[in-house]
Amino acid sequence: MNKRCQALALAAAAALTVAALPAAHAQDSGNWIVRARALHLDSADKDNTGLDLSLKNKTFPEVDVTYFFTPNIAAELVLTYPQKHDLRAGGDKIGSLKHLPPTLSLQYHFTGMSFRPYLGAGINYTRFSSVDLPAGVDIDRSSWGLALGAGVDVPVGNGWLVNVDVKKVQIRTDVSAAGANLGSFKVDPLLFSVGFGKRF
Repeated sequence: MNKRCQALALAAAAALTVAALPAAHAQDSGNWIVRARALHLDSADKDNTGLDLSLKNKTFPEVDVTYFFTPNIAAELVLTYPQKHDLRAGGDKIGSLKHLPPTLSLQYHFTGMSFRPYLGAGINYTRFSSVDLPAGVDIDRSSWGLALGAGVDVPVGNGWLVNVDVKKVQIRTDVSAAGANLGSFKVDPLLFSVGFGKRF
């Protein structure tokens, strides 16, 4: 599925879920939300090294924790374990790497509805490890970037909720060969996730 189809599928799923739930469920409250989601990473693959680099997209599990300072303002921390990706040049696999990409966002949650949409902005830190590339080729191991996101929590009673979330994250690394800088490779993924959570 391409990016547009994925976004439409997630939006349709969210809309159908919202329509099926009574407004009374929106009364669930608490300062904390813990969610487990399935996340699909779709890399932008912006490469100016001349190597035509790209990452193989993948879906993996993640856990996130949200704390509400007020009914509308919250901070969200997204966590997962190091993810392994194949790295390709011109469509051919040339190696692999792992990345650990925790993301911290400040969010605004809209209230007064049977569901709770939100917008967020924050920062991502990505640590690359287990880098396996051709001899002489290397990448920087750390990346800092902005993260923008939007999503919706749909309460289903007793503090439980269904969540759909989309984020755009800046992730980049400089690429070198034989010690000479070739340019940068921007992963800059679009992240689609869906899952369940508990508010308490």
